[in-house]
Amino acid sequence: MAQGKPRGKSKGRARGKGDAKSLREDLLTRMAQFPDAESLNDNVITPFISALEAVSADRGYVLNIYGEGSNLVISTPDDASVIFQLVEDYFAAQEGDGKDED
Repeated sequence: MAQGKPRGKSKGRARGKGDAKSLREDLLTRMAQFPDAESLNDNVITPFISALEAVSADRGYVLNIYGEGSNLVISTPDDASVIFQLVEDYFAAQEGDGKDED
């Protein structure tokens, strides 16, 4: 029987973590090049989100991005409207809570 490299997944996982770290570092470096929100948005954020949308669409998912911090949901098209409504209801409740305290 020929001796070969083990076929375990640990190397792939380690490489994946390294790739993720490399991507993170690359994004940070690219983001640091742009002095304001507009140029950062045009040169990094919009292309990155466009790539996420393309991958999601190719896989039959919907990409939902919300606000106030970060909220990213990738779902099936059937779930997208329900998730959207949940988020809208949450934000409306938060606004309602703030109004009651005034």
